[in-house]
Amino acid sequence: MNIKDSVVLVTGANRGLGKALAEAALKAGARKVYGGARNPDSVTTPGVTPIKLDVTNAGDIAAAVRTIPDLTILINNAGIFSGTDLNAANALAVMRQELDTNFFGPMALSSAFAPALKDNGGGAIVNVLSALAWITLPGTGTYSVSKAAAWALTNGLRSELQAQKTQVLAAHMGYMDTDMAAAVDAAKTAPAEVARLIVAALENGDDEVLVDEVSRQVKQGLGAPRGIYLGTPLAG
Repeated sequence: MNIKDSVVLVTGANRGLGKALAEAALKAGARKVYGGARNPDSVTTPGVTPIKLDVTNAGDIAAAVRTIPDLTILINNAGIFSGTDLNAANALAVMRQELDTNFFGPMALSSAFAPALKDNGGGAIVNVLSALAWITLPGTGTYSVSKAAAWALTNGLRSELQAQKTQVLAAHMGYMDTDMAAAVDAAKTAPAEVARLIVAALENGDDEVLVDEVSRQVKQGLGAPRGIYLGTPLAG
């Protein structure tokens, strides 16, 4: 996918990785970059056109499709993380919120924009996922479910949109240096570096990009004799 002269929409573009992705798209020569956020006034990156977009709001999605009929790249970046275990008292309510943003939002946007992408030559969809789509750690239970669902969605979209020549890129990562991971005491990758690697993968025509050592190690562990997703065996 050639970024130069493309028309890009980045959701959750007001901060963190979304902001970095919008900046990276501009640097790569995109003709126009739209930054979606619940509050468009919070999108302040020079050169980025703010657009009101709550990814859980059907009206906002429909308005975005009308506003950007020439879209060629959709980047589903908006996401939320609650830090909730599956057995927590509020897990069901929290999971619904995370699924709404992390799964149903990208699904609705991808479906809504697919006809425009087809009309504009195929284009591309990028889904920002996580190494936590493959494993679950303490405090990530509901979030991991939402990202696992988003990973399955990404693979399904890639298959179904192949005929219209739409590239579908899955971006997996460990911890990034953003507000979402502020409380995590671990090595973190700068959002600008993650964005650079995602843009490079788009331009290479890749289907998947693993942006750091954590995501590469987790992916490798999926094929271990005892898959990393199985966790520690019960004591016998």
